[in-house]
Amino acid sequence: MAELIVEEKGKKGGKRRPKKHSTRIDMTPMVDLMCLLITFFMLTTAFNKPKVMVITMPEKDKKEDPKDAPKISSERTLNILLTEKDEVFYYMGIADPKKPPLPTLVKTDFSKDGIRKVLLIKNRELFTKIAEYRDKRITGKIVVADTTADNEIKRLKKEDKRGPIVLIKADAKAKYKDIVNIIDEMAICNVASYAIVDLSPVELEMLNAAPK
Repeated sequence: MAELIVEEKGKKGGKRRPKKHSTRIDMTPMVDLMCLLITFFMLTTAFNKPKVMVITMPEKDKKEDPKDAPKISSERTLNILLTEKDEVFYYMGIADPKKPPLPTLVKTDFSKDGIRKVLLIKNRELFTKIAEYRDKRITGKIVVADTTADNEIKRLKKEDKRGPIVLIKADAKAKYKDIVNIIDEMAICNVASYAIVDLSPVELEMLNAAPK
């Protein structure tokens, strides 16, 4: 707080002159304000965690023999192709030009009746098991810690042998958000096995020839 200027009383009949004091500001109330601000920023920094999506991609080994690569069942393989204008195509099996005919691309989108419906149909068994387990936790039939529940869901996914193996492929025209959206769909539909791989030349031709 600034100090007031006090006038000095002069002699009788004389002119009063104000007494000059140096300006001083009381900073004591600011200490409490600074403590409150520090506490506020510490709490908001702790609770406001960045939301990121971590994608771990395997390193490519130049010396790796293609014959040693794990074989994927064509009956379980679901290929999802992403391209421009948020368009999504999918087909089952493997597109091998040496084994005609080539599979037919089916056009869909990111709506609930689009690619999500396809994934739920293909992954119905595993999705039902995980949904039933989570319902038992919500209703109190099973009381376990979060880490125990996460480990149980991981076990269910690891033991799944009938669900789809999803191969996500995007061309140069696809947007980054489309890849994020399709990975979100994997989590929503509880897909156990999926990977992001490159488009083959045959698939690129199929995508270019598909009706837009």
